[in-house]
Amino acid sequence: MGWGTLITRRLKVFSLALFVYFDYKAVQKRVQWVSTVKKNAIWAKTHERNARRVLNLMIELEGLWVKMGQYLSTRADVLPEPYIEVLKQLQDSLPPRPLEEVCGTIEKELGKPMRQLFATFDVDPLATASIAQVHRATLEDGREVVVKVQHDGIKEIILEDLKNAKSLIEWIAWAEPQYDFNPMIDEWCKEAPKELDFNHEAENTRTVSKNLSRKTEGGSGGVSSDVDVLIPEIIQSTEKILILEYMDGIRLHDNDSLEEYGVDKKRLVEEITRAYAHQIYIDGFFNGDPHPGNFLVSKEPPHKPILLDFGLTKRISQSMKQALAKMFLSCAEGDQVALLSAFAEMGLKLRVDMPQQSMEIASIFFRQSTTATEAKENIKALNEQRERNAKALQEKMKLNKKEVKHFNPVDAFPGDAIIFMRVLNLLRGLSASLNVRIVYLDIMRPFAESTLLGSLTRGPSTNSEWIYDSPVNSEVESKLRSLLLEMGSDKILGLQVCAYKDGKVIIDTAAGTLGKYDPRPVQPDSLFPVFSVTKGITAGMVHWLVDQGKLKYEETVADIWPKFGTNKKELIKVHHLLNHTSGLHNALGDVVKTDPMSVCDWEEMLDQIAKSTPETEPGSSQIYHYLSFGWLCGGLIEHASGRKFQEILEEAIVHPLHIEGELYVGIPPGVESRLATLTVDMEEIQKLQGIKPGPDVPPELLSGIAQMAAGVPAMFNTLNVRRAIIPAANGHLSARALARYYAALAAGGAIPPPHSSNAKPLLGSHVHTPAFPTAATSKKKKKGSAKKSSGSSSSMEKVEYAQLRTSDVDSEVSVAASGSTGGRLFSNSDSGIMDAFMGVGEYSGMIHPNGKFGLGFRRYGRSGAPPTGFGHSGMGGSNGFCDPEHGFAIAVTVNKMALGSVTRRVVRFVCEELGVPVPDEFSVSGEKGPDMVLNLAPPAE
Repeated sequence: MGWGTLITRRLKVFSLALFVYFDYKAVQKRVQWVSTVKKNAIWAKTHERNARRVLNLMIELEGLWVKMGQYLSTRADVLPEPYIEVLKQLQDSLPPRPLEEVCGTIEKELGKPMRQLFATFDVDPLATASIAQVHRATLEDGREVVVKVQHDGIKEIILEDLKNAKSLIEWIAWAEPQYDFNPMIDEWCKEAPKELDFNHEAENTRTVSKNLSRKTEGGSGGVSSDVDVLIPEIIQSTEKILILEYMDGIRLHDNDSLEEYGVDKKRLVEEITRAYAHQIYIDGFFNGDPHPGNFLVSKEPPHKPILLDFGLTKRISQSMKQALAKMFLSCAEGDQVALLSAFAEMGLKLRVDMPQQSMEIASIFFRQSTTATEAKENIKALNEQRERNAKALQEKMKLNKKEVKHFNPVDAFPGDAIIFMRVLNLLRGLSASLNVRIVYLDIMRPFAESTLLGSLTRGPSTNSEWIYDSPVNSEVESKLRSLLLEMGSDKILGLQVCAYKDGKVIIDTAAGTLGKYDPRPVQPDSLFPVFSVTKGITAGMVHWLVDQGKLKYEETVADIWPKFGTNKKELIKVHHLLNHTSGLHNALGDVVKTDPMSVCDWEEMLDQIAKSTPETEPGSSQIYHYLSFGWLCGGLIEHASGRKFQEILEEAIVHPLHIEGELYVGIPPGVESRLATLTVDMEEIQKLQGIKPGPDVPPELLSGIAQMAAGVPAMFNTLNVRRAIIPAANGHLSARALARYYAALAAGGAIPPPHSSNAKPLLGSHVHTPAFPTAATSKKKKKGSAKKSSGSSSSMEKVEYAQLRTSDVDSEVSVAASGSTGGRLFSNSDSGIMDAFMGVGEYSGMIHPNGKFGLGFRRYGRSGAPPTGFGHSGMGGSNGFCDPEHGFAIAVTVNKMALGSVTRRVVRFVCEELGVPVPDEFSVSGEKGPDMVLNLAPPAE
């Protein structure tokens, strides 16, 4: 091809592009002044005339432009209908190449004359496509075949067209920044030349055929992931010639024939989708060009799909295969943490932290397909969503309208992911063109699960990495690890266990994976959501303020928090809040039920709790304050200290214990890669149906509890909730941080010696530490030393996070490693502060008679005997507690929510090995159930 021809092709492409662009811009201005009816008519005519202009040029230029037109003709879900109808003609044959050219290429490539190669050769082609022409023939041995012959000189044309397409895409991105398709064209430029070698296509076809003929089992419940498709056998190939088995079939655009043969179009597209799901998630080797021209439908029942043309086939690594599966399943589960993890693993880098928008955008690719008749509404919905996301981005980045158009939130887009999304788009277009609705999540899920769950369901006995490789601290820990292997992955998904005895670490074990769809191993510094375990942390902060002289247990809350003193709450005291006897156990229940995400608004929740009305007299009944406990104590903490809740958390607990980066109530950005993802053991949760709680269990809590438990992960796996301040239920921590906290409490606040220097990474070595501005303070009205803030605390969106300098972290770690920490959390005497924790001694009058709580902590012990320990459990099974008399503290974190059977067995085993009395709650015959069922007491007589 001469230079003159190349330049002419380029001029024609850009001339048309400019012509179409300015036509649309002119119409855009014109329709501002006409009625809606006229506007729609004008746009329809504009689309049709420009579609015909594009079609005519594509037919004239052929090559890559035909292939691009074929792709666009399948996008009925996003392109205006006139474009689909006009460009659909490209799915038919193009004008055929001369027979002399075809025969010349065959004889040159195969080295023999036509009469020696074929018994018969049809002079009229079956089809003429962008790269090749296909003829039916019969071999000398009688086999019916098709002969695919590459167009003469097409290689030079395709390579030049790629350059032109790249330039065109760059110009569009400059003129209309919101339409930046550079990553897609870059990947196409890399992959398209491979289609020009038919030996490559032949090998690809054999590989895909072999892969799809294998018998496989899906990951979930043994769901079969076998597929039922046909692929022609390869007979012979050269660089420009491909001879395949002939299969008689119907083209997908031949709707009359499909109807005549009674083809179930919905089942057809579902089977094609299954075939591609198999290629992507199981094989990691898939056809990247599934446009309608690459499929036939067999004429014989059950009318199987026939897959053709494997020139553009992509091979992806095992890690990319897992990342794509995780992306799919995270969208199915609404798990933002797993989605961001999948992005990181596949190399997709974002410039902005907007998890909700990321989830919405990613979910677009897996959404239920729309029929062609619904395409207009679908386009409208997508445009509206694009506008919402642009507005959210504008507000997040503080950009003006012009700047937001030029801002690309994606920093790096991996090529493998681009081909993957192109395939999904083509499949979606296929269903739209056949006017059927497909639920991709249901069809593709078994294949995606098999990728992630396949390596996990082998069980710990065959997976040497199931227990994280960390030093063994004691013989008890060695035995515990054997027990965990015995329990296996059936009941354990991910778990951490850390225990202290007499101030020393004796267990620090991590096992399993971070999530059902996250095969990364749990490590000692992984962060687990622990629900009501958080209450024990919050209670410790209240005790710290009492110890600092900022509060008194017998003080009236309204004297510290003036807005609280309304609606019959004037007599509620600090110890009522800690002991779950304030009567506000159902406070905000209706608010949360109406709008569950309202729990993310810290300021609003404090305002609502201040307006609430108790249901019982203070001190009369101990009824578990399952959510209200956090906002009651959180508001008390901020008003008494005049500082932010999380600032007190840092000062009172995190910094003194040197557990930076491993204990949060509301996570900061930057720790997402260490987060465990929640799932539910539904078999165990169903057992709740048989639990008969006492009459004082909040009915709002136990109503449909199994359904609630199943829905909790979906809510608490979202980053909006994980980042919120919910002091009753939103702690994210490691077991070693929690165990260190309880080891200090067991010693009356004495800080234990440094955690093991062999631990990797070192406890307290993470740089992600939140810093908060101090709230304005004002003096109390009544005599005393407590302080309150002059206004309500700011919402979580106003909280700013800062990173410690590496040098600061290193200095803190070196201090911890040197063993020179010492110090105490509390200045009160050992026995005095622990009496307050358990509500005994001088504090016994502040707790409910025979109640299961002390002041903020669940009391543990043997039936009929005084309590010997304290701590707090969390919904799903996580737990932390200590036995001061025996110098023992233990923490267990889990991400497979159940009724606590795993935790009970672990705690019972460790206690028995150490000779520590096993509290009833962890014994074989003890009470069983989630924390909201256990932590109850009857009303006072």
